[in-house]
Amino acid sequence: MSATVPHKLVIYQLLPRLFGNTNTANKFYGSVIENGCGKFNDITVKALTQISSMGFTHVWYTGVIEHATMTDYSAYGIRPDDPDVVKGRAGSPYAIKDYYDVNPDLAVNIPNRMAEFEALVNRTHEQGLKVIIDFVPNHVARTYQSDVRPAGVRDFGEDDDVTQAFSATNDFYYIPSQPFTVPKGYEPGGADFSSPLKDGYFNENPAKGTGDDVFTASPSINNWFETIKLNYGVDYRNGYHMHFDPIPPVWDKMMHILSFWANKGIDGFRCDMVEYVPSEFWAWIIPQMKERYPELIFIGEAYQTEQYSNYLFNGGFDYLYDKVGLYDAVKRLTRNEHGASTWEINKVWNHDCRGFDHRMLRFMENHDEQRIASPYFAGDAWLAVPGMIVTATLANGPVMIYFGQEVGEPATEASGFSGADGRTTIFDYWGVTEHQKWLNGGTFDGGQLSASQQQLRSFYSKLLNLCNTCPAIYEGKFYELMVANERNAGFNPGVYLYLRYTTEQRILVAINFNRHNNPITIQLPDDLRQQLTIGNEGMFTDLLSGNAFHVADIAGGLAVTLPAAGGVMLEF
Repeated sequence: MSATVPHKLVIYQLLPRLFGNTNTANKFYGSVIENGCGKFNDITVKALTQISSMGFTHVWYTGVIEHATMTDYSAYGIRPDDPDVVKGRAGSPYAIKDYYDVNPDLAVNIPNRMAEFEALVNRTHEQGLKVIIDFVPNHVARTYQSDVRPAGVRDFGEDDDVTQAFSATNDFYYIPSQPFTVPKGYEPGGADFSSPLKDGYFNENPAKGTGDDVFTASPSINNWFETIKLNYGVDYRNGYHMHFDPIPPVWDKMMHILSFWANKGIDGFRCDMVEYVPSEFWAWIIPQMKERYPELIFIGEAYQTEQYSNYLFNGGFDYLYDKVGLYDAVKRLTRNEHGASTWEINKVWNHDCRGFDHRMLRFMENHDEQRIASPYFAGDAWLAVPGMIVTATLANGPVMIYFGQEVGEPATEASGFSGADGRTTIFDYWGVTEHQKWLNGGTFDGGQLSASQQQLRSFYSKLLNLCNTCPAIYEGKFYELMVANERNAGFNPGVYLYLRYTTEQRILVAINFNRHNNPITIQLPDDLRQQLTIGNEGMFTDLLSGNAFHVADIAGGLAVTLPAAGGVMLEF
């Protein structure tokens, strides 16, 4: 049975392919046999108990639905994919091959793969956690073919008129009379990887439009060339004309797919690249899904700040990514970039997300972004402390952690299709080295972690548990303290100050992105003290460290020394 909906969503993102993999070979472009692969069954009750104890409420299982791969599963009735249109030996989780199946890589008993996933869903729920999976609506793999679709379901493209570049009744876009051309410069698997299918050719005639809105038979290596764009009734090449009446076939097919997964107990969908799909579709499908499944949540990956309100209020999303706003500001501050200022954080809640700050999903890592501990980001996982405090406590909305972040995974190596760019690969079979120290051979006890890594994990656990034990954080109001303190000694662009409060609890959050200790006297404005009936003296306790101190004259300010690259959460 699913747990009660929490006050604040605290999401743990993991790739099952990587999460439970204990293989440490890490051969460049290694096969599933050489480098190993995590399974659904590796995510045990012990693993889920540990995740829950850190304060998480939801697990986002990334890469569950079957996608194109170079691994041959034809012995199990699964048609092989052409390596010329697969990125990496394992393949991209966002090049969906069958919306009605799960990734065979993740099963111990491949014919029983769906049952193994369903058992994972049940285990997750039994530990009081909710399940999120990806919904990839914009594009599919070039080799898409559903082997297990329910009876009566028509496959994508099955009824298309391929002589038409665009038709409102087609599932795909076409480039008539032109065959698809594999991008030049792409060596699938590397120069030392041979395959009878690796010949620089993929049989697709006529060519179909590519997922990133590229309507040519010859997409470049920098395009999403391994994917096909789905047709929601928008004629992109003739003035972006909309053809939504009657409802395009893709809309109804997606309704069936979402219902298929919701019926398996999925609690939420992280929707990929929602801006590449017309907002009218979201306004049509989300209310219908919520009517059928009232507790279902929809999280949208979005990047256009000017469209946020549209996707939230018209499209019906519960939450949207806050990458362009808070993530980018916090990254600049964490990296100590020239000109970075905490006033950028004010712009996020006061302008970009005004009126819906509580509906923005905040994070410092995910599968698309660089690892904090990598030299491309900060080079030191501990430098994330101030940014994570802000990310988790600025508003009532969700906060997300990417697996391995809590132990300082740096992702320093090139793994195959994924280069040495500070990102953990989503394309290759791989062992995530620092995460494996916590995994510790499948015991999930952190037995190989260093003392520093154990302390870092304890910080994340303390912070994330506060998110749902402190009413001021999960349902409280926000009061900005920057303006009231900008002329005080010790104030500078590396310091950020705010109050989170309810009638029962007050927490003063003081953040220091500077890489040195920062003494400051924090003033609480007269109107705030009157509004909250704050007396002349009080006891302040840092919820992160447990340190407490008495202030005899609150009107005169709180003299505190903020730790280098750190912060305090002072309850009073």
